[in-house]
Amino acid sequence: MSEVLRFVALGDSLTEGLGDPVGDGWRGWAALLSAGLAPDGMPVEFHNFAASGAQTHDVLARQMPQALALRPDIASVLVGVNDTLRRTFDIHAVAARLDHVYAAFTEQGAVLLTACLPDPGTMLGLPGLLGRPLARRQQAVNSVVHALSERYGAVHLHAAEGAWVADRAMWSADRLHPGERGHRMLAARFHALLAADGRAQGTPPSQQPERPAPTRSASLLWLATAGTGWVARRCTDLLPQLLTLAADELRHRARGTSARLDLRASSSVVSALAALAAVEQADAA
Repeated sequence: MSEVLRFVALGDSLTEGLGDPVGDGWRGWAALLSAGLAPDGMPVEFHNFAASGAQTHDVLARQMPQALALRPDIASVLVGVNDTLRRTFDIHAVAARLDHVYAAFTEQGAVLLTACLPDPGTMLGLPGLLGRPLARRQQAVNSVVHALSERYGAVHLHAAEGAWVADRAMWSADRLHPGERGHRMLAARFHALLAADGRAQGTPPSQQPERPAPTRSASLLWLATAGTGWVARRCTDLLPQLLTLAADELRHRARGTSARLDLRASSSVVSALAALAAVEQADAA
């Protein structure tokens, strides 16, 4: 029998599979993708280390060591949204952690999968004064992911925008996680990218859902019960700061200087990437 193909998935609730329930648990895009990675006759070992609420420091400290020990052939790392929902958000720290994780897998010879993701404010439909600061943070994370994905030769999926973001049929009741249709779309798009250079040789994941989408009443019920608690747990330490950020947004809007906030965020990304480059040059010297 052929050797085993090992695929490890790291990240947060998106990769854990929230929004795509199967039995008493979650399935998700990574599990769907795993079935189509290897040609017939080659078994696939799939290990999902992703956990709801995980931030970049959780991936670095907890998930990465376990995944590296398996010496995977393919490793997906999709994380960063939860970092943007925390008072402690620091794009320099996020960039340094992602750089460490990406480097560790590529140095082992694994094919690295990454993606840029939609910002949570847009998905939740927050008003501009609250949503714009979150969008700016997610854009910063996406910019770092873009740059580091290119540096490490990752298979990168552009999933932060496009028709699927506004298509309610792609999303679960919580409006933050893909539903089954959305997870299948992500799996199919990753498979297409891998198949383009021969790294996926199995059957592409079907994009046709096995279950009907949640009804509007089910969505409202989730938001009124479990959804409220979910959002509260994610944003407890962020809310006071988010109100401060919204007030800052309002002041700049009144003065006509909103562009300064965008420039400040862009400068932080440039600074974070420059710091990583400086460390790399020092190590090489």
